[in-house]
Amino acid sequence: MSGFGDFSGVGGSLSSEESAQLEMQAFIEAENQKAAIQAAISKLTETCWDKCVGKPGARLSGGEQECISNCAERFIDTSQFVMQRMAKLSVDGNH
Repeated sequence: MSGFGDFSGVGGSLSSEESAQLEMQAFIEAENQKAAIQAAISKLTETCWDKCVGKPGARLSGGEQECISNCAERFIDTSQFVMQRMAKLSVDGNH
Protein backbone atom coordinates (compact mmCIF):
# COMPACT_ATOMS: atom_id res chain seq x y z
CA MET A 1 0.00 0.00 0.00
CA SER A 2 1.15 3.62 0.31
CA GLY A 3 3.57 4.96 2.94
CA PHE A 4 1.66 3.69 5.98
CA GLY A 5 2.90 0.11 5.96
CA ASP A 6 1.44 -3.26 5.24
CA PHE A 7 -1.29 -4.19 7.70
CA SER A 8 -1.81 -7.68 6.25
CA GLY A 9 0.12 -9.26 9.11
CA VAL A 10 -1.72 -7.43 11.90
CA GLY A 11 -3.81 -9.82 13.95
CA GLY A 12 -3.67 -12.54 11.30
CA SER A 13 -4.97 -12.21 7.80
CA LEU A 14 -6.95 -9.05 7.05
CA SER A 15 -9.18 -8.53 4.09
CA SER A 16 -8.23 -5.81 1.66
CA GLU A 17 -11.14 -3.76 3.00
CA GLU A 18 -9.90 -4.08 6.59
CA SER A 19 -6.37 -3.28 5.50
CA ALA A 20 -7.59 -0.22 3.60
CA GLN A 21 -9.57 0.89 6.68
CA LEU A 22 -6.48 0.59 8.91
CA GLU A 23 -4.43 2.52 6.37
CA MET A 24 -7.08 5.25 6.26
CA GLN A 25 -7.11 5.44 10.08
CA ALA A 26 -3.32 5.81 10.11
CA PHE A 27 -3.54 8.53 7.47
CA ILE A 28 -6.22 10.43 9.39
CA GLU A 29 -4.21 10.18 12.61
CA ALA A 30 -1.10 11.53 10.85
CA GLU A 31 -3.11 14.40 9.35
CA ASN A 32 -4.62 15.22 12.75
CA GLN A 33 -1.13 15.32 14.27
CA LYS A 34 0.04 17.67 11.49
CA ALA A 35 -2.97 19.92 12.08
CA ALA A 36 -2.28 20.02 15.84
CA ILE A 37 1.35 20.98 15.22
CA GLN A 38 0.33 23.69 12.75
CA ALA A 39 -2.21 25.05 15.25
CA ALA A 40 0.43 25.16 18.00
CA ILE A 41 2.88 26.98 15.73
CA SER A 42 0.19 29.45 14.72
CA LYS A 43 -0.72 30.11 18.37
CA LEU A 44 2.95 30.53 19.29
CA THR A 45 3.50 32.96 16.41
CA GLU A 46 0.41 35.01 17.24
CA THR A 47 1.14 35.13 20.97
CA CYS A 48 4.79 36.10 20.64
CA TRP A 49 4.18 38.58 17.81
CA ASP A 50 1.47 40.39 19.79
CA LYS A 51 3.64 40.45 22.91
CA CYS A 52 6.93 41.50 21.31
CA VAL A 53 6.32 43.59 18.20
CA GLY A 54 4.90 47.05 18.74
CA LYS A 55 5.12 48.51 15.26
CA PRO A 56 6.00 46.24 12.35
CA GLY A 57 8.81 47.64 10.25
CA ALA A 58 11.18 46.43 7.58
CA ARG A 59 13.24 44.58 10.22
CA LEU A 60 12.84 43.41 13.77
CA SER A 61 14.93 45.24 16.34
CA GLY A 62 17.38 43.33 18.49
CA GLY A 63 15.03 43.63 21.44
CA GLU A 64 12.11 42.32 19.40
CA GLN A 65 14.17 39.37 18.18
CA GLU A 66 15.25 38.54 21.73
CA CYS A 67 11.70 38.90 23.03
CA ILE A 68 10.33 36.58 20.32
CA SER A 69 13.06 34.02 21.03
CA ASN A 70 12.40 34.10 24.79
CA CYS A 71 8.65 34.01 24.26
CA ALA A 72 8.90 30.99 21.95
CA GLU A 73 11.13 29.15 24.43
CA ARG A 74 8.72 29.83 27.29
CA PHE A 75 5.75 28.79 25.15
CA ILE A 76 7.45 25.49 24.22
CA ASP A 77 8.61 24.82 27.78
CA THR A 78 5.11 25.50 29.12
CA SER A 79 3.49 23.31 26.48
CA GLN A 80 5.86 20.45 27.29
CA PHE A 81 5.22 20.85 31.02
CA VAL A 82 1.46 20.79 30.52
CA MET A 83 1.65 17.72 28.24
CA GLN A 84 3.87 15.86 30.72
CA ARG A 85 1.58 16.79 33.60
CA MET A 86 -1.50 15.62 31.68
CA ALA A 87 0.22 12.34 30.80
CA LYS A 88 1.18 11.82 34.45
CA LEU A 89 -2.35 12.56 35.63
CA SER A 90 -3.71 10.17 33.01
CA VAL A 91 -1.38 7.39 34.17
CA ASP A 92 -2.09 8.11 37.85
CA GLY A 93 -5.83 8.19 37.16
CA ASN A 94 -5.74 4.74 35.59
CA HIS A 95 -4.41 3.09 38.76
